[in-house]
Formats: sequence, C-alpha cells, structure tokens
Amino acid sequence: MLWLRAFHIIFVVCWFAGLFYLPRIFVYFAASENSATRQQLAVMARKLYRFVTPFMVLAIAFGVGMISLAPQYYLNAGWLWLKLAGVAFLVVYHFQCGRYVKAINADSDHHSHVFYRFFNEVPVLFLFGIVFLAVLKPF
Repeated sequence: MLWLRAFHIIFVVCWFAGLFYLPRIFVYFAASENSATRQQLAVMARKLYRFVTPFMVLAIAFGVGMISLAPQYYLNAGWLWLKLAGVAFLVVYHFQCGRYVKAINADSDHHSHVFYRFFNEVPVLFLFGIVFLAVLKPF
C-alpha cells in the first residue's frame, strides 16, 4: 500500500508540474509577436503535453490501485468522491490543454495572454482542494 501511495504522489507531482508549466507556455505564446518565438513555444507546448500525459495516466492508475486494496473503506468515504470529482475536472482541464496545444501548433489559437493567465491558475485551486480532502479526510 505504501509503495502505491508513494508512486501515486510522485506521478501526481509530475503531472501537476506539467499542468502548471504548460499554460505558462500558452501565456508566453499569446504575448509574443515574434513568429520564431511563437513557433518554438508551440513546439515546447506540444512536447510538454506529450511528456506529462503519461504521468496523468500513471497517477490515476496508482490511485485506482490504492482504492482497489480497500474498496469498502474508500468507496464509502465522502471525501474521496469529492477528490475524484476534482480529479475528473483536472482530467478535463488536461485535455483542454491538449486542444489549446493543437490550436497553437496550427497557429489558429486566438486567446489572449490575459485569458491564459487566468486559465493558468485553475489547477492551483484544485490542488488545494484535493490535498485538503486527502489529508484532512472530512465527512
């Protein structure tokens, strides 16, 4: 169980590193007027998205593994269902990042750097909620 938890935490941290940095690349892309810089940022975004997607899958897989070891406990815990709702939202957020990566690489993205600055803050809010739920286990 402790090995599963350790790997779950490791891959969550890796996934979140990508969720924090990828939208920051979007900000720089949207703010840049230099085509060479924009092209380089588009490549960076594509490579980073491809790099962090397996971390998402592994984080979820190890989380499911932990649940499977004590399903009676976990599936009856209200805090876990809220945490899973937050994780589901982050998965949607991750795939939305993928859509933005695709648009940026096609040079068809028209969002402003201000939009991406707000978009960049979303995973921070969910990180706080998910960590508080997992540590404090309310309900």
